[in-house]
Amino acid sequence: MALELSQFRNLDPNNIGGWPPLAKGGVIAIVCVVVLGLGYWFDTQEQLAVLERAGQKEQQLKGDFETKQAKAANLDAYRQQMTEMEESFGTMLRQLPSKTEVADLLVDITQTGLASGLEFELFKPGNDVPKEFYAELPIEVQVVGAYHSFGQFVSGVAALPRIVTLHNISIGQATKTPGALIMQANAKTYRYLDEEEIAVARKAQDAARKKDRR
Repeated sequence: MALELSQFRNLDPNNIGGWPPLAKGGVIAIVCVVVLGLGYWFDTQEQLAVLERAGQKEQQLKGDFETKQAKAANLDAYRQQMTEMEESFGTMLRQLPSKTEVADLLVDITQTGLASGLEFELFKPGNDVPKEFYAELPIEVQVVGAYHSFGQFVSGVAALPRIVTLHNISIGQATKTPGALIMQANAKTYRYLDEEEIAVARKAQDAARKKDRR
């Protein structure tokens, strides 16, 4: 061992070819480690990072592909569903009266009440409340009669070809007609807006939004 250590102490860096085999092997091993370390640091490390990012991208693309494939497989079903929704929306839209049909609808509501054996104490249509593509028409209603007549009236209103809804219904004793009941309710009917009215409604909504932002 002492001989080997003395050989390492007397190594001539200018005459590497004359070094003992063990010293040459040690230097070669150190050089290899340094080269491998530098290669990993400057090249392999970045390649591994690129490979990892590529793997993550591959998983993302696979997920996107599976999602799109599922949508493509159900495309016909989506189209059928869209067609059904459009037909349903068109049916509902046709149930909304136009401006000229509202008067006839109001007559239908009063006739439904009279046919149910009720007497109107109040039937007061309010002002239109414009929405996105339709307008609400509120109506204050007070009718006097028997309890079962109220049920017939509500059922008759629900059966009208146009949409009419009843809200805030209350029933109590009638003061002007002894022994009778009075029902108070807020009825709402709806009508679709024509293109000019939709444009006006949207301008009003935009103006309200701008005012709120201030």
